[in-house]
Amino acid sequence: MITTQTEFRTALLDPASPPPEGVRNPDGVQAIKRFDVYRNNVAVSLTDALGAAFPVVAKLVGDDFFRAMAGVYLRAHPPTSPVMMFYGEEMPEFLAGFGPAQSVPYLPDVARLELALRHSYHASDATPIAADALAQIAPDSLPQVTFAFAPSVYLIPSRYPLQSIWAANTSGGDIAKVAQPALVTRPEFDPMVDALTQEQAAVTQALIGGQPLGQALQSGDAGFDLGPLLGLLLSRNALISLKT
Repeated sequence: MITTQTEFRTALLDPASPPPEGVRNPDGVQAIKRFDVYRNNVAVSLTDALGAAFPVVAKLVGDDFFRAMAGVYLRAHPPTSPVMMFYGEEMPEFLAGFGPAQSVPYLPDVARLELALRHSYHASDATPIAADALAQIAPDSLPQVTFAFAPSVYLIPSRYPLQSIWAANTSGGDIAKVAQPALVTRPEFDPMVDALTQEQAAVTQALIGGQPLGQALQSGDAGFDLGPLLGLLLSRNALISLKT
């Protein structure tokens, strides 16, 4: 009996399924034990890959919980590519709907941040604008300025203290008492994570979306101070071009 790839894959990811009929030992007997070993090795490898991809998520829920949760995830979202670099793309949405994880409501945001760090690390290089580029623009033209951001820049909105939750579980420190959307940049070789205020995140999101500076500033309040945000974006090499 010939086993199709679909049948093999379905049985491989379902521990309750018997081996496909076409999977047999050299003597013609169905290879139950061998298939079970192979199936277990695949599940362990995918679980390990998810643990490496989401180390803070794993730390927050504990190893036993994470491995059990990963078993559910990998069967709902098996790899679609032999390249495992970005396996786990559906993890934030999975966590948002995974009942046993609802007691840690910020887990989906942490997963989004960890995904963004991976994407940022592998993003293409780009040359940042000069630190004094804005100074070369006439003041009355500044509201019309639009920015292009480096491919390595990611903004993760959050109503939780996301940046300090991540930092406390990677390098130590206290967790803030206010919301901290996270800005991921890659000024040199490794990505960095900075905390933004909610207003800074809203203005940044507008700029990333292509809004001119004057319009983007309307996402902040009347007293919004652009200086700290602009200084951060410049120091992190986040901006690669501007035009009026």
